[in-house]
Amino acid sequence: MTKEGKLIIFSAPSGAGKTTIVHHLLTKFPELEFSISATTRKARGDEQPGKDYYFISKEEFLHRIAKKEFVEFEEVYSGTFYGTLRTEIDRIWKKGKTVIFDIDVEGGLHLKKKYDGNALAIFVQPPSLDVLIERLTARATDSKEKLKERFIKAEKELNYAPQFDIILKNYDLQTACNEAEELVRNFITKN
Repeated sequence: MTKEGKLIIFSAPSGAGKTTIVHHLLTKFPELEFSISATTRKARGDEQPGKDYYFISKEEFLHRIAKKEFVEFEEVYSGTFYGTLRTEIDRIWKKGKTVIFDIDVEGGLHLKKKYDGNALAIFVQPPSLDVLIERLTARATDSKEKLKERFIKAEKELNYAPQFDIILKNYDLQTACNEAEELVRNFITKN
C-alpha cells in the first residue's frame, strides 16, 4: 500500500484554459507530476499514448471498471469514457510527488470527495460562456455535433463551480497562471 500524498485538481469546462494552466505549473514545480487519464477516445493532433492519455478500447475500459481499477471515471460524452486509474496515483505518490490533475468537472468532484483533506480542488472559470464557445470553435478540432455537445456540457458544468475549494477566474491567462502558482505553492508547503 502506497502512502497517501497530496492531489491538486484542476477542473473546468472544455476550453476554459485548465490544460494551459496545468502545463504552466508543471514547468514551475518539479514536485508536481501530471496524472495521465485513461480514455476510450482516439488521440487528437500530436497527443501521445502514455504521455497525454492512456488510450484504451471501450471494452478494456469497462473491464477495468468491473475490476474496480479506477478511482473515478465518467462517460463524459456519449460513448466516450475518461477515468483515473488507481495505479496512476500510486505511481506518482511512490515518487514522493504531488499529483496534479487536468480533469472534467464531475471527475474532479469525485476526487475531491474521495481524497478530501489531501486534495485541493480548483475550478477554472472562463470570462463567459460566449468566450468559451469562441475558444472551442477556434480550436477547429471538433465536428459541429461534437461542439454542440461541448457547449451544452459546459453550460451545465459552470453550475458546479461553487462545489470546488477555489474558483480561479481565467479572464487573463498570465494573471490566472500567477494566481495558480500561489495556490499550488501554499498547498504544497502546508502540512
